[in-house]
Amino acid sequence: MKILDYAGSEFRTGDDIVLALLDYSAALTEAGAASSVDIPVLTADGRRVTATLLVGPASQIVATDAEPSEEELVDESAVERLRARTRSLRPVAETIDDGFPYDDEFE
Repeated sequence: MKILDYAGSEFRTGDDIVLALLDYSAALTEAGAASSVDIPVLTADGRRVTATLLVGPASQIVATDAEPSEEELVDESAVERLRARTRSLRPVAETIDDGFPYDDEFE
């Protein structure tokens, strides 16, 4: 579990959720964009709720480890949504190995 410090508030959420959020925030910064995201968090009394955060170039997010006694908050669909948004900001070109010896042809 992690404690996410955001805009003067603390949110308890899962490690994978925090890592995906931080990666998405970095991708938004690279793109010079901002976006709001919903992530699952735990309240002080242990209830699961949704927090909506605005992340981007001006975001100041700090994540620290929570007490080890706390049960990990897991939400694979939230993690995948964040990862999909990150992938959309960091497109990767597909390479095709057609066996053509480029280096030999252009010397």
